[in-house]
Amino acid sequence: MKSLFDETVKNEIEDRIHKLSNNSVQAWGKMDISQMFYHCQFPLKIALKKEHPPMKPSLLAKLFFKKAMYNDKPWKKSLPTHPKLKVVDAKVFEEEKQTLLKLINEFSEKRTISEWDPHPMFGKFTKDQWGKMQYKHLDHHLQQFNI
Repeated sequence: MKSLFDETVKNEIEDRIHKLSNNSVQAWGKMDISQMFYHCQFPLKIALKKEHPPMKPSLLAKLFFKKAMYNDKPWKKSLPTHPKLKVVDAKVFEEEKQTLLKLINEFSEKRTISEWDPHPMFGKFTKDQWGKMQYKHLDHHLQQFNI
């Protein structure tokens, strides 16, 4: 599994984001491109301690879903989104795109940190797992828009 802590992988993600336009249409799901950019900011903000969603730790999530966050198996299309991470209101394409790119860079710059705070729902992740999880989430949503 690729990691957002790998500079080449980070650059690949950024290049894919730059290929999207305000007119990009999703292959599945309900979010438009601007909403997807906004949604993809949540996991990065959680890792960077900029967002503290009122999620409760879940034994079920830890036992059955945690490994799926960073393993090599692709996520299924149209997986349900946690209610706290759903985006239904309109967003501004360029603002959300730039914010997402900024957060990707900020996260990637933390590659030397070895101890990370636990995820509010899944608990402790290693640095390696955080990097893979961030990549997997971004990759999933870029594939949603055929990029």
